[in-house]
Amino acid sequence: MARRAGRLTLQVVVALFLTSVAWVLVYRWVSPPATWLMLDRRAHAPVGKGYHGIREDDRRVRYAFKPLEEVSPQLPLALVAAEDQRFLLHHGFDGDALLKAAKSNMSGKKQLRGGSTISQQVAKNVFLWHGRSYVRKAAEAYFTLLIELLWNKRRIMEMYLNVAEMGDCIFGAEAASQQYFHKSAGKLTPQEAALLAGVLPNPLRFRASNPGPQARLKQRRVLRRMRQLRGSVYVRELMEE
Repeated sequence: MARRAGRLTLQVVVALFLTSVAWVLVYRWVSPPATWLMLDRRAHAPVGKGYHGIREDDRRVRYAFKPLEEVSPQLPLALVAAEDQRFLLHHGFDGDALLKAAKSNMSGKKQLRGGSTISQQVAKNVFLWHGRSYVRKAAEAYFTLLIELLWNKRRIMEMYLNVAEMGDCIFGAEAASQQYFHKSAGKLTPQEAALLAGVLPNPLRFRASNPGPQARLKQRRVLRRMRQLRGSVYVRELMEE
């Protein structure tokens, strides 16, 4: 009986592994029709203190997947500057960023600091449900390893800037560009790209449209980092790969 149960468990594990690998491989070339967070936002309006632009009635999701070459190169640069400056140097996890985040959070600061890389955020946004738990963190680590192994960095960046939440029911660079700047993502200026990247940690609280002082401060910080990174060899490799 125990042997039979063990064999069944092994079969389930192997089936889940093969399914996950196939899922990641398909998304290497195919754009996701939707993500779990998109479906959740479609069904329920988010609730939180200080949220802006929440649509109580019209819960349609704005989402249009664009290839990386059709997006202004200023946006990938801004995302690297704002979110993960070692994006092309690590293999999914940035130990230095995680250590700094842990030290900052243990110091008792009111605002918690995250240490997730762009790869980890793609794993979370594309393949997983919304929420926090040890099971979900383990799944996030697993899918991060898979996409780093089976995708290249351009595909990871392309996926990130297309599925990231950039406002209530607004996902990806194209939908955000149309909503906030009334233009295609291919025409974003450095200032507009920096503003979108700057509000990403919490796009429901920091507004890209009619931005407040905090959003403007984050935009200026991102612009400074963009200038520092613009001549970097590894950033050019991301754009020219």
